[in-house]
Amino acid sequence: MDNRRQPALQEAKKLRLLVCAQAVDLEDPYLGFFHKWLEEFAKHTERLEVIALRVGKHHLPRNVSAHPLGGAPRGAPPRGCARLAYRLRVAASFLVLIWRLRRRYDAVFVHMNPEYVVLGGPLWRGLGKPVGLWYAHGATPLSLRLALPFLAHAFTSTPQGFRLSFPSLHIVGQGIDTTFWTPDPAQRRGSHFLSAGRLDPVKRHDLAIREAAKEGVPIRIVGDGPERERLEKLAREIGAQAEFLGPLDPARLREEYRAAAKLIHRSETGSLDKVVLEAAACGCPVDTTNPELQGVPLTREWVEEHHALSRLIPRILKMMYS
Repeated sequence: MDNRRQPALQEAKKLRLLVCAQAVDLEDPYLGFFHKWLEEFAKHTERLEVIALRVGKHHLPRNVSAHPLGGAPRGAPPRGCARLAYRLRVAASFLVLIWRLRRRYDAVFVHMNPEYVVLGGPLWRGLGKPVGLWYAHGATPLSLRLALPFLAHAFTSTPQGFRLSFPSLHIVGQGIDTTFWTPDPAQRRGSHFLSAGRLDPVKRHDLAIREAAKEGVPIRIVGDGPERERLEKLAREIGAQAEFLGPLDPARLREEYRAAAKLIHRSETGSLDKVVLEAAACGCPVDTTNPELQGVPLTREWVEEHHALSRLIPRILKMMYS
């Protein structure tokens, strides 16, 4: 059966969707944002089944069911032989779940993990379930290439977020919750800079620290990761006034966006980082070297028009069910 066969367009409340994600956890500093995506999907569907490696704290509507695959606890990935056993166990659990739930969904939406498509694609094709993949990253791993034959649609935030040729690729914006990421007119901005994101080499927090030191301005670093020790050492060596805040929950991160003089963004991931749009939505001035944003008015109004989650989800569903 052709995996690209689409179900007839249904009324919003008749849609039944399976979503496959990495985590459902409000307290996850990097993936907690996806909870809002699920809330938006739930507004437009009769039934929403969610499969995730890890399910933590959540407050989802009654028409949503979250199914954990038994993923490793946050920050504790298995190693060696245990890693292989873990992956086999998760893969088996996933296949059992998508088969067991098959009568509860009509289409599949996968977020950022093409491995789900590689595993489930043959079964979904046989069942006639169209698959849509959201992928927004500059990398093109083998798993993404292997997933393409099983996709009916691919969605991304910008042209640089999906660098493979695919006939049904839709550039739909990033999906920012502009009802949460808001300015606070009562809060006065400080004189410090801000750099936010996972502390990986590709994020180039080192450049932000150097710029702050050169201008003699304090900088706060939000996030955690393998680069933290090296970045702390760099700050000491060059005399930067750097404060490392670690990973923050969304509410605390929003306060940082509202308080900073500006966000310095020097990431080299090749894709559009959420932190840039979140900061802009909070009214924080943004200094970014992202080539896709050069000449763009990074204002709250621009974010709402081009990247608001409330616009994104209906567009995705309309494309998947048309």
